[in-house]
Amino acid sequence: MEGEGGCEGNPSADASGSLPPQREKHMPGKDECCSLVENPEAAHTDTMGLSTCDQGKEGTQVDAPQPDSTAVSLKATEHLSGTKLCGYLHKQGGPLRAWKYRWFTYDEKKCQLFYYRTAQDVNPLGKVELCNATFSYPLQGEEGTFHIQTPERTVILKAANWDTKMYWLQQLQLRRWQHRDQLSADTSRSTSENLIQDGQQLLDTCPANFLPTVKIPPGLVGEEAANVPVQTNPLNVSIKHPLIEIQNSVYSFLLRRPSQELRRSVFWVDPSSTDSPKTDNSNVSSANIPTIAISPAPGSPHSKVQLPEVDCEKLHEGPQVPGSSLSLPNEKKKQCNSATLPVDRKEANALERTSRLQQEKLTLAEEVKAQKELVWLLHKALEASQLEKRACAQFLATEGEQQRLELLRHGERCAADLRERLEQLKRENEALQRSLGERDAHVTELQDNMKFLMEKNQAKQEVILKLSEQLAACIADPQRTISSECISMQTFRQLTQELDSLKDDIEAYKTQNKFLNSEIYQLTRLWRNSSEQEKCLMVKCAYLEASNCQMESRYLGVLRKLQDTKVLNAEQRDTVRTLIEDALQENLKDVIKLDSVREFDEYGFKLIPDYEVEDMRLLSKIQALEIRSNNLLQQDMGDRSLLARWTQYLGGRSPDDLVSSPELKSLLRWGVPREYRRRVWRWMVRTRTQSLRKRYPDLFQQLCEKSRTTPHPASRQIQLDLHRTLTTNQHFSSPSSPALEQLHRVLLAFAWQNPTVGYCQGLNRLAALALLVLQNEEDAFWCLVTIVQFLMPQDYYTKTLLGSQADQRVFKEFMAEKLPRLVAHLEEHNVDVSLITFNWFMVVFVESLPSDILLKVWDAFFYEGTKVIFRYALALFKYKEEDILKIHDSVEIYQYLRFFTKTVTDSRKLTSIAFMDLNPFPMKLLRNRRALHLQRLQAELSELEKLQKEYASENSQRKDKDLDLIASEDDDDVWTL
Repeated sequence: MEGEGGCEGNPSADASGSLPPQREKHMPGKDECCSLVENPEAAHTDTMGLSTCDQGKEGTQVDAPQPDSTAVSLKATEHLSGTKLCGYLHKQGGPLRAWKYRWFTYDEKKCQLFYYRTAQDVNPLGKVELCNATFSYPLQGEEGTFHIQTPERTVILKAANWDTKMYWLQQLQLRRWQHRDQLSADTSRSTSENLIQDGQQLLDTCPANFLPTVKIPPGLVGEEAANVPVQTNPLNVSIKHPLIEIQNSVYSFLLRRPSQELRRSVFWVDPSSTDSPKTDNSNVSSANIPTIAISPAPGSPHSKVQLPEVDCEKLHEGPQVPGSSLSLPNEKKKQCNSATLPVDRKEANALERTSRLQQEKLTLAEEVKAQKELVWLLHKALEASQLEKRACAQFLATEGEQQRLELLRHGERCAADLRERLEQLKRENEALQRSLGERDAHVTELQDNMKFLMEKNQAKQEVILKLSEQLAACIADPQRTISSECISMQTFRQLTQELDSLKDDIEAYKTQNKFLNSEIYQLTRLWRNSSEQEKCLMVKCAYLEASNCQMESRYLGVLRKLQDTKVLNAEQRDTVRTLIEDALQENLKDVIKLDSVREFDEYGFKLIPDYEVEDMRLLSKIQALEIRSNNLLQQDMGDRSLLARWTQYLGGRSPDDLVSSPELKSLLRWGVPREYRRRVWRWMVRTRTQSLRKRYPDLFQQLCEKSRTTPHPASRQIQLDLHRTLTTNQHFSSPSSPALEQLHRVLLAFAWQNPTVGYCQGLNRLAALALLVLQNEEDAFWCLVTIVQFLMPQDYYTKTLLGSQADQRVFKEFMAEKLPRLVAHLEEHNVDVSLITFNWFMVVFVESLPSDILLKVWDAFFYEGTKVIFRYALALFKYKEEDILKIHDSVEIYQYLRFFTKTVTDSRKLTSIAFMDLNPFPMKLLRNRRALHLQRLQAELSELEKLQKEYASENSQRKDKDLDLIASEDDDDVWTL
């Protein structure tokens, strides 16, 4: 059976006349030079084996110089339109898998391969889609067999010979690439320019890895192949398409009637045109393949010009002078006559004189060297005599004996020092001589080893040379038998045949490998283009979806404002209420097209917060749309660029090889990607606690063991707070979650490690976030130690909370400086921000910010300290300043401040406000203000304690008086009795 039934788009439907006239090719004469203009596909596939190769009129190939790229791009479309890919092939099909003779033609517009029963048929039997097809051929199959694999099926075809098969494969590869390149709308270059550059790239990189161009098989491919007589085979009829067979038979019958002017196939050829003799060599017959005959210009590197051979030996004939044989570089004897003999004698005298002068020069050089040594010795003697003279003069100049004796002693001491130094130098010299001797022995040993290896290598080379000579002798004389192995003649012939067969197999595999290289290269390029187009479409889709989310959030915001307004009448309010209900009933998943909506992020935090108040459902929907919009817009821009920067920074570094630097500080401020957050946090925690860890390497294990054996006073409070920790996180929401047990062990270990703090409410949330990111109990324990003991000020988590109260006062001062309008508005309505911000500072925004923003805050907090908390607290109020200024009721302000931090969706905007708009923000100023307010708090606390003591003493005195009064009254009662 034929492959695909029914075909859309008949490439031969408009063929109502004879063949289109062939373009005449101008053949240059003898004295005329011609420049070849070739198609860009040939330039692209010259090394891939994908282009045609034109032949001359008589079938002989003519060499031509390489075409210029400009000329190639100008003639690309014209050449492709003049090349028609068509011909007869055998197609395997039907239930018997028999070979059927079919006419195949390629449609350039649709990238489809149509097949007919004959070339004169109008309606095709089927088609093969080549846009997503791959090409290959088996080595063990019949000669000329190749496969076209499409996603739907595999078409098995067979050409007449190997050259025809490779020509079809190369051309199909080229047409597939041309079609896919024309479909690409993203590139600004033309198709021909793309093909030229791709071909030039291949030509420069790996021309030997691809199959060379196969010549056009004469008479088997092209329009002239339509004249080949159709094989009369009863199995050649298509059973699957009887109607098409009948239509084609009727058309072929009507074509035989000369009086009828009916439609004809584009491959119909008038038989009379093929019988006309070829009289003019400069014209090409319309039944032949379009060819270009080229005569290279004289003197070009590609021209084949045979110069007449010159007998060079006659140029050197002549009388030879005996005794005058001077050796030349070209190993020819220099001819000279008797007139040259005196010149030779002069040259000999000059050589003798030169040698004599050189000997005199060497003698004089040795004398000069000796004189220099003598002068050096005299200088040394003169220096010694001067030193002696100076010493004698100094000795005689002294007046007393004591001074002369001291001079002698000093001289003796100097001499003793010199002798000691001389002995030391001698010992060093002996040590160096011993070392030199050992090195000489080692060098001698290495030389012996090298000599042995050289002898061994020489012996191997002699063996290889001997075996090579034996092999050459065997190849030159196959009848010669090897004496050592005594191989018989029959065995040797069998081995020779096997060797030849293996060589043929190797060549076949090499050819197949080159073709598959070109196929893999093309498929890889096509895949890359498709992936780039898909990426662009995904980005466009994400942008459109983000715009849709923004529009919907604005729409819901308008509905929310209309709901709050009091100007609308009852009918309008009902309409607004109906619209809001319809909007809330819609599922957010219907909007998402790129990926499914996740309820929790990678750390288990809920992405869309739940509000307890039912009226907040509309606000939740608006916030969900804003979060989705920001995530889509930042997915391909911010997140990927940040991930690339972190990958480049951490590339090749070990986990402990990070160093504090401005670059790391900038990266941490914009957040750490999830892939690297655990590694970076562990490094920052270990850097802070390095000294403590060195002193107590097994501290966590010891504290856990102590917690199991001894109950801590705060264990009950810890157990109560476990189930209040991160209730919206899926890792801590279940009472049986293993994360709760890990958190319990971490908090008990810290309570034993820091008895001053023990346990304070809020530490459970800090340790829980550390567990989620670091995923290790010991690392979470040291993270909690880092926050409480190294990052936060003292008395932050103690019973008095002095550090926390001081920071609240410092924050109010900073807020008054950075946000004066907002502070004035809050004071006007008697709103104390400490009621909201106190919890922010205690737990570093845990459960107050969305998870993606919260983790970015912690990234910078571990590196820069508590200054980051002040920055982000001010940035949150700056982010929502205009919204807060619009509220003029203290109760509404407090209600808005309870949840407004969870409505912050743009993390990049918040980070920009915290680290760009709020500068400068020096840490020194923060420390000074913190110390000032801490002193004031301590003074207030001491005053409060003093008042408490006074009140306690007064209260005790009042109780004593009351007791005395009661006692006196009792005595009076007794006395009266």
